[in-house]
Amino acid sequence: MKLVLDGLKKSFGTKSVLTNIGYTFEEGKIYGLLGRNGAGKTTLFNCLSDELDADAGAAYLIGESGQEKPLDTSDVGYVFSIPVLPDFLTGYEFVRFFMDIHKDRVEPGKTADDFFDMVKLAKEDRPRLLKGYSHGMKNKVQMLCFIIAKPPVILLDEPLTSFDVVVALEMKKLLRELRQDHILIFSTHILQLATDLCDEIVVLHNGTLSKIDEEMQKSADFEDRLTEILKDEAGND
Repeated sequence: MKLVLDGLKKSFGTKSVLTNIGYTFEEGKIYGLLGRNGAGKTTLFNCLSDELDADAGAAYLIGESGQEKPLDTSDVGYVFSIPVLPDFLTGYEFVRFFMDIHKDRVEPGKTADDFFDMVKLAKEDRPRLLKGYSHGMKNKVQMLCFIIAKPPVILLDEPLTSFDVVVALEMKKLLRELRQDHILIFSTHILQLATDLCDEIVVLHNGTLSKIDEEMQKSADFEDRLTEILKDEAGND
């Protein structure tokens, strides 16, 4: 499976943010999306998840048979940097509700506790209201949503920055396990995280996407060369 972006454009008034986004993402890989603050990373994610309408261009999936399919909201799982969850529900209530509306995708016999165990959310926290969850705990619940729904495309907007060292390592291991059946695009401003976790690094710069080749990524002066590429970027998100 592939996700193809073809000429995506988005402007806000006279300010052009995405000028001509064209790229092909492949199943089985974790992509690191790098760019300066204001480069348009969140805008791109919002267009792909249908939070925003692109001004032009298209995004579509190509299946194993080669058949093209327009990208739909049901195809995308979006892990927001600031979790959006119903505070009036407990962890159990929310996960059970989410399992129920995606029951056709849940393995028979799988329980809410099985999913909570995957992200190592403490048993004593599961019956608590989501309102009382920490930022990191809410991010874990967000991740459970795409584990349950199994969308082909998963967008992660800075999801690991709220975790402590141990939990971040656990989440990185989980993402590596999930990549085989998904296209994962990971937005971050932390270069070390991108190089450690991701199979391919893509830079959003001046409204377009470009791949960082492996030779440059492995070079001793990688950070300096990447900084040189990005330093003239004007904030425009």
